[in-house]
Amino acid sequence: MRILLSAIYPYLFVLLFIILPFDDYIRIWPNILLIILAVIFPFVVKKKDFQRLKSAPVYLFSTFVIYLLFNGIIFNRFETDFHIIGKILLALVLILLYIPVNDIQKIKNAILFSSLAAIIYSVYNFVIITHNLGFFVLGDSPKVVEALLIDRIYLGLLSVLSILISFDGIKKTYNPLNSYYLGNIAINLAFIFLIASRISLIVLLVILIVRQFYSKKKISGILIGSLSVIVLAGFMSALIKNTNSNSSETTSSGIVTDFIAHSQTYELRSIVWKCAVDIAKNAQGVVTGLGFKQTEDRLMACYENNIPTEDKKELFISERYNTHNQFIDFYLSAGLIGILLFMAFLMSSLKMVRKDFFSTALITAFIAYMCFENIFHRQIGSYYVGVIIILGLIAAAEDSDKHIST
Repeated sequence: MRILLSAIYPYLFVLLFIILPFDDYIRIWPNILLIILAVIFPFVVKKKDFQRLKSAPVYLFSTFVIYLLFNGIIFNRFETDFHIIGKILLALVLILLYIPVNDIQKIKNAILFSSLAAIIYSVYNFVIITHNLGFFVLGDSPKVVEALLIDRIYLGLLSVLSILISFDGIKKTYNPLNSYYLGNIAINLAFIFLIASRISLIVLLVILIVRQFYSKKKISGILIGSLSVIVLAGFMSALIKNTNSNSSETTSSGIVTDFIAHSQTYELRSIVWKCAVDIAKNAQGVVTGLGFKQTEDRLMACYENNIPTEDKKELFISERYNTHNQFIDFYLSAGLIGILLFMAFLMSSLKMVRKDFFSTALITAFIAYMCFENIFHRQIGSYYVGVIIILGLIAAAEDSDKHIST
């Protein structure tokens, strides 16, 4: 029986990541698979497998999760905060469930396949919408956003992961898979432009800059890096200008409401971040935090008092928009201790993988997305955090050990 379960377990683990993009349609299935994996885990795990968890980043992330649990219990907010703490714990559980799996390439292939499946599904919807409308829609159109399989920011994250995995898989010598990987990069990059995922484009530009530090061709690296910095600076300036623009107020309130409801606009973030800063200035208990529920409640009060447009105010409150920045969220909710533990986890991760571009790029992408999204507030986000830690830290450490032993 143990042999059979050991053979089945990796495929169940891989299947979990294949169906993840369909979270909005089959949300119960990832949870069912997770339960099945948890039940089988004691029968397939070996004592030596736990050695894979021995690294400073994993210890620090575990400490961070334990701190959140005890913080919630001590300050009597465990019940109200567990809907967020549980999602953060999910990433840690996923890391634990991974350790009996020995073939990391299967997980990479699952990400590649799921990304292509999400793109095919979304493009099919684009075709249907175009046929019904009689004209082609692009970018920020609400119709485009409605066609997407999942939220644009998570589709963008999935495409970025797929691009990084493909880039890492390309060999310098001839390999029949090189053409596939190049084609996959082109498809995912085109899709990012199609859905106008500005955040994903910013992340890719940042990663391109990071890549130049690993380039052996110093002159070309400096040129590409400098050009990327200029483009990124121009991109950010344009976004800031767009955020401060009042042009959206001239549009009918119905269109504005529909647009904001289905996309993560920069106007939305500018309002949310301003409220978050105001809360931080006036908050008591900075060391231990307000708790996730209390932070949300204070944001709602800020929206009530500071958003002049009635329709927009009602939208922000009904949707209970969070801080849209994971670092701000942890600072307000978990306090100074919480954010320091989390930052220590990130810094130790970068230090551990600094010699490997693929792992560094994964952690960089993780950090960049958290600047624009509370990635732990969505179940799918927690799953992809688990993927990043597995591919970027645990598997990277094992590859490093293999190179040293040989």
